[in-house]
Amino acid sequence: AGAAAEARFISSAKGKGLFATKNIRKGETVFVERPVVSSQFLWNALYNYRACDHCLRALETAEENAQRLLGKSSLVLPYPEQCSIRKDLHQQCPRCQVTYCSAECRQAALEQYHQVLCLGPSRDDPTHPLNKLQEAWRNMHYPPETSSIMLMARMVATIKQAKDKEWWIKAFSQFCSKTANEEEEIVHKLLGDKFKGQLELLRLLFTEALYDEHLSRWFTPEGFRSLFALVGTNGQGIGTSSLSQWVHACDALDLPMLQREELDAFIDQLYKDIEKESGEFLNCEGSGLYVLQSCCNHSCIPNAETSFPENNFLLHLTALEDIEAGEEICISYLDCCQRERSRHSRNKILRENYLFTCSCPKCLAQADDADVTSDEEEEGEGETDDAELEDEMTDV
Repeated sequence: AGAAAEARFISSAKGKGLFATKNIRKGETVFVERPVVSSQFLWNALYNYRACDHCLRALETAEENAQRLLGKSSLVLPYPEQCSIRKDLHQQCPRCQVTYCSAECRQAALEQYHQVLCLGPSRDDPTHPLNKLQEAWRNMHYPPETSSIMLMARMVATIKQAKDKEWWIKAFSQFCSKTANEEEEIVHKLLGDKFKGQLELLRLLFTEALYDEHLSRWFTPEGFRSLFALVGTNGQGIGTSSLSQWVHACDALDLPMLQREELDAFIDQLYKDIEKESGEFLNCEGSGLYVLQSCCNHSCIPNAETSFPENNFLLHLTALEDIEAGEEICISYLDCCQRERSRHSRNKILRENYLFTCSCPKCLAQADDADVTSDEEEEGEGETDDAELEDEMTDV
């Protein structure tokens, strides 16, 4: 079967969009896409959210995952056979000991970027240029995280390792790019008030760690800012969790009614207890660049949504409604709570983070509404935290 969707150019103002090439039924998977490059967030990794260094598959068993999030090593999960983690397949890089979920991922990473980025015996050496770069990034970009300097490092390393460098440079140039003023706004958003000084520091560290003459433009102040903005605009959040995999598997079990009720009550209580202990940070989190998904425009009434049901970086785009051939496929850049807010509030978030004003049917229908936010919204106005702004992180 041919692809169910294709990217088309809409206009210079809107750029590209994604359109259905055939009728798609509600609930159907429009496509499954692997990222051209992806990376776990640095604080997330530092806090022991253990994920495959290549595909972000969670590496802990569901029980270990729950124990860590609860801060309780005595917890025992029922139905342990519903956990999909295969520790016997895990492998480490023999030189720097980063962990992969399989031999395939170790090989894929090595072939694409890891030869350049492998720290070898310098893994814990704070003076190594790559470690200095990561440390500087963590000191600028605290949780909730929305991006990682290592995504950019992997882009550079990929091109450095590639035989066909032009092919990769072209692949990265497909992603939506912005004007200098817009780039500045995005970088500002990612780095905060001190962004000019911070950006320059990052650029110098980035250059020290990764300079390559094929990509000399990416290391200039303008080129580095563009690279930053590219990742800031197109990066799609990725969330994985062995606990949520276990929960989905448990939900699918055919159990007698009493056992089903017991299990559901156990899971509900578990999530309540975890929220008290770990708040909203449940997943291994990172971000990636996806060619097709990045063409999806936003709508406040989306007809599709992204998720990561395979517990790794494979993105599934699923239809929320029936979509007809020729119709544009849109996702929402806002989470459910944000979508319920007034048009004015929704557009404030979209302008600040994605630099556009929405003209979806819902926004057009509300165009005559007063340009003020309701009282309760006024109170919550300053509270939109950056995690919500990542193209919806998967809820688990």
